[in-house]
Parts: sequence; C-alpha cells; structure tokens
Amino acid sequence: MRKQKGFSLIELLIVVAIILIIASIAIPNLLRARMAANEASAASSVRTVNTAQITYQSTYPTTGYAVLLKDLGGPIGAACVPGINSACLIDSVLANNGNPAGSGKSGYMFVGAGAGGGYYIQGNPITIGQTGNRSFCSYEDAVVRVDPTGAAVAGTAACQALNPLNQ
Repeated sequence: MRKQKGFSLIELLIVVAIILIIASIAIPNLLRARMAANEASAASSVRTVNTAQITYQSTYPTTGYAVLLKDLGGPIGAACVPGINSACLIDSVLANNGNPAGSGKSGYMFVGAGAGGGYYIQGNPITIGQTGNRSFCSYEDAVVRVDPTGAAVAGTAACQALNPLNQ
C-alpha cells in the first residue's frame, strides 16, 4: 500500500479556520490603528495651519491672515512661487484638500477661513467611524481643540467652547 503525500481536506479546513479566526482579531485592530493615525495627522495639520497663518500674517502684514487655505500653499503638481495667493507655507495637498479629487488629506477634510483680524481652521473626518472619530479646530489663539463626536464645528465661538486637545 502506498502512502499519500499532501494534506487531507480536513487538515486544510482546519488551517483555513485558524487563519480566519486570526484575521477576525487583527483586522479591527488595524482599522482602529489607521483611524488613530488619521486623527494624529489631522491634529498635526491643524497645528501646521496655525503656524502658517502666523507666518503669513508676519510676511504680509497689510493683508493680515490668509483668507483661504489655498493661499497658504501652492498649486498641486506645479512649482510653488511665494506670493499673497500662494505663500508656499503648507503642502499643496492640505492647501487644496486633495482637489481636484476633493479627497482631503489622511481621511480628513479641512476648512479654513481668515480675514485681517483672525482666522479659523477645522478638520473633520470624511466618514465618522471609518476615517476618524474626532474633529479638530483652532483659531488665532493657536490652541488645537477637539470635538469627540466628530461633528463639524460651526465657527470660532463653537471652537472656543471645546476642550483643548491635550486635556
């Protein structure tokens, strides 16, 4: 009688079942880690915009703060030439929110507005629960604040009411 080489169907099914059990444990942890990385990137981007707005105001004192995020960056895929409408202070993906695709940056969309006397920046998850759970905002005091619900923060007054990020 010859001995068969290879695995039986039962042995293969057991191995597949073990792999599926391991995947069911690992995949949710991977998704949570990705959301945490997106949130860290969003908070860092808000800090970057704070620094860029202060630099912009110092560089162009007659203009004040940049009116739009794109004024702080430059065009996507082209060389950046510093000026009032493209200061080259932040990367073009953040400045243009991933436009023309509108895909945001690291799972977050950013909205910024400024005028001579102040500015406001917020980062909101594109899909709450998938790309991030919290939203971030800041204004001319340069303190990054967090909304744990992930909802869009409506303006400077609403941002002032939130807790700072590190508390």
